Amino acid sequence: MRRAALRLSTLRKGLLTPVRGLTQGLQNPEKDRVFHIHEVRNKLREIVGVSTNWRDHVKAMEERKLLHSFLANSQEALPPRRMKDSYIEVLLPLGSEPALREKYLTVQNTVRFGRILEDLDSLGVLICYMHTRIPSAKMSPLSIVTALVDKIDLCKNFLSPEQDIKFSGHISWVGKTSMEAKMQMFQSNGNEFSPVLDATFVMVARDSENKGPAFVNPLIPEGPEEEELFRQGELNKGRRVTLSSTSLLKMAPSAQERMTIHEMFLSTLDPKTISFQSRVLPPNAVWMEDSKLKSLEVCHPQERNIFNRIFGGFLMRKAYELGWATACNFGGSQPFVVAVDDIMFQKPVEIGSLLFLSSQVCFTQDKYIQVRVHSEVASLNNKEHTTTNVFHFTFMSEKNVPLVFPRTYGESMLYLDGQRHFNPMSVPVNLKKEYHVEP
Repeated sequence: MRRAALRLSTLRKGLLTPVRGLTQGLQNPEKDRVFHIHEVRNKLREIVGVSTNWRDHVKAMEERKLLHSFLANSQEALPPRRMKDSYIEVLLPLGSEPALREKYLTVQNTVRFGRILEDLDSLGVLICYMHTRIPSAKMSPLSIVTALVDKIDLCKNFLSPEQDIKFSGHISWVGKTSMEAKMQMFQSNGNEFSPVLDATFVMVARDSENKGPAFVNPLIPEGPEEEELFRQGELNKGRRVTLSSTSLLKMAPSAQERMTIHEMFLSTLDPKTISFQSRVLPPNAVWMEDSKLKSLEVCHPQERNIFNRIFGGFLMRKAYELGWATACNFGGSQPFVVAVDDIMFQKPVEIGSLLFLSSQVCFTQDKYIQVRVHSEVASLNNKEHTTTNVFHFTFMSEKNVPLVFPRTYGESMLYLDGQRHFNPMSVPVNLKKEYHVEP
């Protein structure tokens, strides 16, 4: 918990400062113009060359085949870019546009965090297109999609639906075909904007038909602040590789983790019997299997992205809202999100699919609830289910919550995985009661 408190303290004291310093006095591609939130999706359609009419998508995709000639054969053939070249700002005018506010409003008169996730996803893609733009081409030959939500840390005590919100972001690291986008969110507070969250998304570039990888422009950091951001991007990549190689799907738990599970198992044995089969819950505890909630979504064309697949932000919003309901049902009070991390987009979701979401509490500590949401799809003609996403959310309840206990070995692995995601989270020790960020 000390590590968690330290990370929040770091975030509050100035994690946002380097990027704000980066933007001072810079000229962005849109002449420092601040986009309206509605312009983001329209700008993406313009860059990719798609219509707002779903029936035109086949023609649009055929036209994109002609853009193959603009693709580079190597990264060295592309001009390098700077961080400020991709910097953009987007305004979400909740305070000045009541009609827009309705879309983001909760019944508790707070801001729907699921809607914020949608906006961050669109913004991340637009930032990448700013980095990879080709002045000589009317449309981009790249198909840029979200690969991973690395982390989202919140640092604001309250989100008002009656105050304007501003997003900003830029590319902070690039590989050969991937890019890391750093984004921040601020809310109006009198004459200035106060920081709300810091987000890191990883995007990948593919060819014009979205069939294979494509090279992206190299990034040249300028000055110590940008060099530190770039170095952190390299560290993030290394961390992801390490976490993947030590995943519980690939390697056995550590000795300490095995001891944890065994001690939990022993604490559930019935002292009245000498049997491994007789299990009873300790006081103030819940079996993990009793913390589940499920939902089903039919994926309609309305929720498509610019490449005629289901919008990743929509998937995040639905997963978050189910996760929030799970935490609410488990904790007995309205929870609020404090961190999101490691959302991997493993497979695109096709229009017309059936989307199955399964949410489960997998770890708890004091007031904190770690929720895992598993996403599967099946076509209307095929009953076979395929995993598309796994989402991890850390919530905080208004009061201490019960302990959650695994009953099977599979649930024990979910418990350990939840514990791994919770331990490095930037969750605060003392949050004010008025902090509410709900679906």
